Amino acid sequence: MRGLSILSTKKLLLNQKELLLNARVSLVEYDAISIEYLDFEAPSVIENAIFTSQNGVRAVENLGLKIENCFCVGKKTKALLETKGQNVIKTSEYGAELAAYIVKNYKKESFYQFCGTIRREEIPSELNKANIPLTEITTYQTVLKPKKFERIFDAVLFFSPSGVQSFLLENDSTNSPVICIGTTTASEAKKYFKNVVIANATTVESVIAKAIKTIKN
Repeated sequence: MRGLSILSTKKLLLNQKELLLNARVSLVEYDAISIEYLDFEAPSVIENAIFTSQNGVRAVENLGLKIENCFCVGKKTKALLETKGQNVIKTSEYGAELAAYIVKNYKKESFYQFCGTIRREEIPSELNKANIPLTEITTYQTVLKPKKFERIFDAVLFFSPSGVQSFLLENDSTNSPVICIGTTTASEAKKYFKNVVIANATTVESVIAKAIKTIKN
Protein backbone atom coordinates (compact mmCIF):
# COMPACT_ATOMS: atom_id res chain seq x y z
CA MET A 1 0.00 0.00 0.00
CA ARG A 2 1.33 3.42 -0.97
CA GLY A 3 2.21 5.66 1.96
CA LEU A 4 0.34 8.91 2.51
CA SER A 5 2.12 12.15 1.59
CA ILE A 6 1.44 15.83 2.15
CA LEU A 7 2.85 18.93 0.47
CA SER A 8 3.24 21.98 2.71
CA THR A 9 3.63 25.35 0.99
CA LYS A 10 5.43 26.59 4.10
CA LYS A 11 8.46 25.04 5.80
CA LEU A 12 7.45 23.57 9.13
CA LEU A 13 9.08 23.62 12.54
CA LEU A 14 10.47 20.39 13.97
CA ASN A 15 7.60 19.87 16.41
CA GLN A 16 5.13 20.43 13.58
CA LYS A 17 6.88 17.87 11.38
CA GLU A 18 6.69 15.37 14.23
CA LEU A 19 2.88 15.56 14.14
CA LEU A 20 3.05 14.13 10.61
CA LEU A 21 5.80 11.65 11.45
CA ASN A 22 3.78 10.29 14.35
CA ALA A 23 0.80 9.88 12.04
CA ARG A 24 2.97 8.00 9.50
CA VAL A 25 2.49 10.68 6.86
CA SER A 26 5.46 11.73 4.72
CA LEU A 27 6.13 15.42 4.13
CA VAL A 28 7.41 17.48 1.23
CA GLU A 29 7.81 21.15 2.12
CA TYR A 30 8.93 24.42 0.56
CA ASP A 31 8.31 28.13 1.04
CA ALA A 32 5.89 29.20 -1.68
CA ILE A 33 6.39 32.85 -0.75
CA SER A 34 9.07 34.97 0.87
CA ILE A 35 8.92 38.29 2.68
CA GLU A 36 11.13 41.26 1.81
CA TYR A 37 11.12 44.17 4.24
CA LEU A 38 10.92 47.68 2.85
CA ASP A 39 12.22 51.05 3.96
CA PHE A 40 9.45 53.22 5.37
CA GLU A 41 8.83 56.21 7.59
CA ALA A 42 6.58 56.32 10.65
CA PRO A 43 5.97 58.72 13.54
CA SER A 44 8.08 58.03 16.62
CA VAL A 45 4.95 58.02 18.79
CA ILE A 46 1.75 56.24 17.72
CA GLU A 47 -1.37 56.01 19.85
CA ASN A 48 -3.21 53.22 18.01
CA ALA A 49 -1.51 50.69 15.71
CA ILE A 50 -3.04 47.83 13.72
CA PHE A 51 -1.02 44.72 12.81
CA THR A 52 -2.53 42.05 10.57
CA SER A 53 0.48 39.71 10.58
CA GLN A 54 3.69 38.85 12.40
CA ASN A 55 5.59 40.30 9.43
CA GLY A 56 4.31 43.77 10.24
CA VAL A 57 5.45 43.39 13.84
CA ARG A 58 8.93 42.28 12.79
CA ALA A 59 9.18 45.20 10.36
CA VAL A 60 8.88 47.77 13.18
CA GLU A 61 10.53 45.94 16.07
CA ASN A 62 13.93 47.65 15.77
CA LEU A 63 12.71 51.17 15.03
CA GLY A 64 12.16 52.19 18.64
CA LEU A 65 8.58 53.32 18.05
CA LYS A 66 6.49 54.15 21.08
CA ILE A 67 3.09 52.56 20.50
CA GLU A 68 0.40 53.08 23.12
CA ASN A 69 -2.22 50.54 21.96
CA CYS A 70 -2.02 47.62 19.54
CA PHE A 71 -4.89 45.94 17.70
CA CYS A 72 -4.06 42.79 15.76
CA VAL A 73 -5.20 39.82 13.72
CA GLY A 74 -4.19 36.36 14.92
CA LYS A 75 -3.07 34.82 18.20
CA LYS A 76 0.53 34.49 17.06
CA THR A 77 0.65 38.15 16.06
CA LYS A 78 -0.60 38.98 19.56
CA ALA A 79 1.98 36.71 21.17
CA LEU A 80 4.81 38.32 19.18
CA LEU A 81 3.63 41.82 20.10
CA GLU A 82 3.52 40.89 23.76
CA THR A 83 7.04 39.47 23.66
CA LYS A 84 8.08 42.92 22.42
CA GLY A 85 6.41 44.51 25.44
CA GLN A 86 3.50 45.95 23.48
CA ASN A 87 0.04 46.56 24.95
CA VAL A 88 -2.48 44.53 22.92
CA ILE A 89 -6.02 45.87 23.32
CA LYS A 90 -7.87 43.53 20.97
CA THR A 91 -7.11 40.41 18.94
CA SER A 92 -9.41 38.91 16.30
CA GLU A 93 -9.09 35.91 14.03
CA TYR A 94 -9.95 37.97 10.95
CA GLY A 95 -9.59 41.55 9.79
CA ALA A 96 -13.34 42.02 9.35
CA GLU A 97 -13.92 41.16 13.02
CA LEU A 98 -11.23 43.58 14.14
CA ALA A 99 -12.62 46.35 11.94
CA ALA A 100 -16.09 45.85 13.42
CA TYR A 101 -14.69 46.09 16.96
CA ILE A 102 -12.79 49.30 16.19
CA VAL A 103 -15.79 50.91 14.49
CA LYS A 104 -17.99 50.07 17.47
CA ASN A 105 -15.60 51.15 20.23
CA TYR A 106 -13.12 53.68 18.82
CA LYS A 107 -15.10 56.01 16.57
CA LYS A 108 -13.26 59.11 17.79
CA GLU A 109 -9.75 57.67 17.52
CA SER A 110 -7.25 57.57 14.65
CA PHE A 111 -5.11 54.59 13.61
CA TYR A 112 -1.96 53.51 11.82
CA GLN A 113 -1.90 50.15 10.04
CA PHE A 114 1.39 48.38 9.31
CA CYS A 115 0.84 46.05 6.37
CA GLY A 116 2.34 44.44 3.28
CA THR A 117 2.00 45.25 -0.41
CA ILE A 118 -0.75 42.63 -0.60
CA ARG A 119 -3.38 43.41 1.99
CA ARG A 120 -7.07 42.81 2.49
CA GLU A 121 -9.61 45.63 2.11
CA GLU A 122 -11.83 44.97 5.14
CA ILE A 123 -10.04 47.16 7.68
CA PRO A 124 -9.39 50.22 5.46
CA SER A 125 -12.84 49.98 3.93
CA GLU A 126 -14.78 49.71 7.20
CA LEU A 127 -12.80 52.42 8.98
CA ASN A 128 -13.22 54.71 5.99
CA LYS A 129 -17.00 54.15 6.02
CA ALA A 130 -17.06 55.10 9.70
CA ASN A 131 -14.88 58.19 9.04
CA ILE A 132 -12.16 56.86 11.34
CA PRO A 133 -8.78 58.24 10.19
CA LEU A 134 -6.40 55.47 9.08
CA THR A 135 -2.84 55.88 7.83
CA GLU A 136 -1.50 52.81 6.06
CA ILE A 137 2.25 52.17 6.18
CA THR A 138 3.58 49.50 3.81
CA THR A 139 6.42 47.70 5.56
CA TYR A 140 7.06 44.56 3.48
CA GLN A 141 6.32 42.90 0.17
CA THR A 142 5.32 39.33 -0.56
CA VAL A 143 7.38 37.58 -3.24
CA LEU A 144 6.02 34.47 -4.98
CA LYS A 145 8.49 31.55 -5.23
CA PRO A 146 6.92 29.01 -7.61
CA LYS A 147 8.17 25.42 -7.76
CA LYS A 148 7.12 22.56 -10.02
CA PHE A 149 6.14 19.15 -8.59
CA GLU A 150 5.88 16.07 -10.80
CA ARG A 151 3.76 14.01 -8.44
CA ILE A 152 0.36 13.93 -6.79
CA PHE A 153 0.04 14.44 -3.02
CA ASP A 154 -2.75 13.20 -0.78
CA ALA A 155 -3.22 16.77 0.46
CA VAL A 156 -1.71 20.23 -0.03
CA LEU A 157 -1.44 22.72 2.85
CA PHE A 158 -1.98 26.43 2.19
CA PHE A 159 -1.32 29.26 4.65
CA SER A 160 -2.12 32.37 2.61
CA PRO A 161 -3.85 33.42 -0.62
CA SER A 162 -0.39 34.29 -1.98
CA GLY A 163 0.71 30.71 -1.33
CA VAL A 164 -2.19 29.45 -3.45
CA GLN A 165 -1.25 31.81 -6.28
CA SER A 166 2.41 30.80 -6.10
CA PHE A 167 1.64 27.06 -6.22
CA LEU A 168 -0.55 27.46 -9.28
CA LEU A 169 2.12 29.31 -11.26
CA GLU A 170 3.92 25.98 -11.82
CA ASN A 171 1.33 23.33 -10.92
CA ASP A 172 -2.16 22.40 -12.03
CA SER A 173 -5.04 22.31 -9.59
CA THR A 174 -5.41 18.96 -7.87
CA ASN A 175 -8.37 16.74 -7.01
CA SER A 176 -6.70 15.96 -3.69
CA PRO A 177 -7.98 17.95 -0.70
CA VAL A 178 -6.29 21.26 0.01
CA ILE A 179 -6.23 22.29 3.65
CA CYS A 180 -6.37 26.02 4.35
CA ILE A 181 -5.46 27.93 7.50
CA GLY A 182 -8.55 30.16 7.38
CA THR A 183 -11.48 31.44 5.36
CA THR A 184 -9.45 34.10 3.53
CA THR A 185 -7.03 31.52 2.15
CA ALA A 186 -9.90 29.11 1.48
CA SER A 187 -11.75 31.76 -0.55
CA GLU A 188 -8.77 32.01 -2.88
CA ALA A 189 -8.33 28.22 -3.05
CA LYS A 190 -12.00 27.66 -3.92
CA LYS A 191 -11.47 29.55 -7.18
CA TYR A 192 -9.24 26.71 -8.41
CA PHE A 193 -9.73 23.58 -6.27
CA LYS A 194 -12.85 21.45 -5.81
CA ASN A 195 -11.98 19.92 -2.44
CA VAL A 196 -11.14 22.75 0.00
CA VAL A 197 -11.05 22.09 3.74
CA ILE A 198 -10.61 24.78 6.42
CA ALA A 199 -8.66 24.13 9.62
CA ASN A 200 -10.49 24.46 12.94
CA ALA A 201 -8.17 27.25 14.07
CA THR A 202 -5.81 29.66 12.34
CA THR A 203 -2.62 27.87 13.39
CA VAL A 204 -0.18 25.67 11.51
CA GLU A 205 -0.79 22.87 14.00
CA SER A 206 -4.52 22.96 13.32
CA VAL A 207 -3.90 22.79 9.56
CA ILE A 208 -1.73 19.70 10.06
CA ALA A 209 -4.28 18.04 12.35
CA LYS A 210 -7.08 18.69 9.86
CA ALA A 211 -4.96 17.32 7.01
CA ILE A 212 -4.19 14.12 8.87
CA LYS A 213 -7.84 13.61 9.76
CA THR A 214 -8.97 14.35 6.20
CA ILE A 215 -6.65 11.97 4.38
CA LYS A 216 -7.03 9.14 6.89
CA ASN A 217 -10.85 9.14 6.85
